[in-house]
Amino acid sequence: MITYNSTAKGGASSFGSHFTFVLLLCCLLCAFALPVLASDFKLVKQRVVTEYLLVEVDDEDIAELLATQKQDGTWPGINYQDVSRTGFEHIVHTTNMVDLAKAYRQPNSKYKGSPKVKQAISNALDHWVQNDYFCDNWWYNQIGTPNNLVAVMLLLGDELPEELVQATQPIIGRAHLNASGARPSGDRIKIAGILAKNLLFLGEKEKFEAVLKVIEGEIKFSTGSRGLQRDFSFHHRVDRVNNTSSYGLGYADAFVEWLVYTADTRYAFSSDKVAILVDYYLDGISKNLAFGKYLEAGAKNRSIARPGALHGLDAKTPKKLLQATDYRKGDLEEIVKIREEGIHKVSLSYGKYFWQTEFFTYQRPGFFTSVRMYSIRNDNMEVPYNSEGLMNHHRGDGTNHLSITGKEYFDIFPVMDFQKIPGATILQKEKLPDPDQIQKSGYTDFVGAVTDDLYGSVAFDFISPHDPLKARKSWFFFDKEYVCLGAGINAKGKQEVFTTLNQLLLKGEVYAQVGHQMKILESGKHGLKNPDWIYHDRVGYFMLAPQDVELSFGEVTGNWTSINRQTRAPQEDVTKEVFSLWVNHGNNVRQESYAYMILPNASLEETKAYRIDDQIEILANTPELQAVRHKQLLQVQANFYQAGKLDLGDGLELTMDGPGLVLLHLDGQNIVKMAVSDPSRKLDKMHLQLNSKLNLQGTQHRVAWDAEHWISKVTVQLPEGEFAGSSVILGD
Repeated sequence: MITYNSTAKGGASSFGSHFTFVLLLCCLLCAFALPVLASDFKLVKQRVVTEYLLVEVDDEDIAELLATQKQDGTWPGINYQDVSRTGFEHIVHTTNMVDLAKAYRQPNSKYKGSPKVKQAISNALDHWVQNDYFCDNWWYNQIGTPNNLVAVMLLLGDELPEELVQATQPIIGRAHLNASGARPSGDRIKIAGILAKNLLFLGEKEKFEAVLKVIEGEIKFSTGSRGLQRDFSFHHRVDRVNNTSSYGLGYADAFVEWLVYTADTRYAFSSDKVAILVDYYLDGISKNLAFGKYLEAGAKNRSIARPGALHGLDAKTPKKLLQATDYRKGDLEEIVKIREEGIHKVSLSYGKYFWQTEFFTYQRPGFFTSVRMYSIRNDNMEVPYNSEGLMNHHRGDGTNHLSITGKEYFDIFPVMDFQKIPGATILQKEKLPDPDQIQKSGYTDFVGAVTDDLYGSVAFDFISPHDPLKARKSWFFFDKEYVCLGAGINAKGKQEVFTTLNQLLLKGEVYAQVGHQMKILESGKHGLKNPDWIYHDRVGYFMLAPQDVELSFGEVTGNWTSINRQTRAPQEDVTKEVFSLWVNHGNNVRQESYAYMILPNASLEETKAYRIDDQIEILANTPELQAVRHKQLLQVQANFYQAGKLDLGDGLELTMDGPGLVLLHLDGQNIVKMAVSDPSRKLDKMHLQLNSKLNLQGTQHRVAWDAEHWISKVTVQLPEGEFAGSSVILGD
């Protein structure tokens, strides 16, 4: 006779498959259209169960689970002894139970209603409650395990022995609103969702309704603390690291799940909350993704140490949003189209700065790029929790990833040189510091961007928290190209300093033009003296000043275990072909600089034909001022690190009385549009002068015209509080 401990530890075929999917989808849609014949409570429960069954399981997989299950309910290949943070393969056991329960309920499964399957589930659950496996990582105890067990209950609980069901409840009950992991963030809404599902199973209507109010209440701005920030980025912890496409993605998915479950019932969420979620999904999550689809290296933290981390997202969530609301319908439909039909359908163009997170993203139909930074306001990188992301020391140091296909960096990380991060200026050490030295706070406050929502520039007053290294780094983004400038690069010591233009998977030939002579390079390492450009994988890299560069490409061998010590990390060596291009500034660096331009999504012929002098002019590249003029776009972008004066060309002159970023749209000697920002967040007003009569619309500035000196004196009221660091746009 088995006695169950009621006190939990630690506290509270293609045609057939297609037919089944269509049948279940129809059931789900019908469930949403049902009149109030059943109670809303039962209707929501029915929707939850139907959603589980939409994900089919394979009969062959079920057959194997049945054949390999041991008499005690366990399965071979699972280490049931290791409950450490890097282990806990037990999640496979509970996942097996969920798959068996789905097979038992799915209409087209050969195992539907199978007594053998039900007994296997009962045996597996019996084993679990007897042992009550408790992981050193709280997530499994409060989310992973309860989430799987509540699925089993909803699918099959009514047919299991009552005493077994009761013995399971304390384990599921670890997912409660006072649990340690239920702090306001991406995990609270997940835990509340598990609790709500369990209350559906238990039939506790009043408690269920109260938990739904908690879920709805989590859709709010929590700027400065855990949760959704006013710029539509997401912070999971108080370190203010960007978690938008990790925890923030789960946060949105969890809310959307319940948004759909409760649609057209008494539990339905308010339109205001739905609007916030849609805005977050479109202006936060989707703008952290390359082309609104691919998880992007610059936005990711320790999860890059997991195979497949940079996969493309499907259209499931935006489709659910479209099912629930018409708000921003066209924008959601565009994301669905991209994810279902491919990025060649992209018409997106934007420049987006997440000023609460120090992260900039830039999208054009042909390319996506990002810049990641940190300041005294934000830490550089996520802690390598659970021994993942063990070499992420420099992945926030002004990193600049570029994507044309969304696959340039896919699973490159086990073979990556983590001291050659795209865009970053890094002191080359014999080895990286220990993983516990990864997360650091920034030393400077002048970190930010200016954008008119379409174009933008980025400025990073960089002082390394890891090395004796300083630099002033800027990026200037246009329609077909972008410019990268560095100045005031200083470093002590014998180690060399590299600025890496890119490190990505090798694809195709590598070309270089030196002294107007083009050649195809052989694999290996090369040093190029003052090249005009280098070309690889539809990207041209142009040197805008005399600059020697180094590059290497060919096979590199590494291992996932170098960056991930989880027991589930692949153990075998990985070999990939990698392309790397960098500037070597030497050692004991004093006042070094760099200037290069990226021409994305260009053919070799387009790269050869590109004439820098017809397009780009560097107006300044000093530690005090970095500025670029685009001749065809009639645009100047200028990053002032201190007060100064800049000749804009054509007789125009801009004077700043302090630091700040300025973006100007020109028409001859007229300024037709302007955007400004204060990266330091110290100023309430910005003062600048232009020797041109300005007539710019807007309510956040005033212009005093000095006719005698032919000067417009402009005073801009800058954003404050949770909007400090964002841009002010003057003019149309």
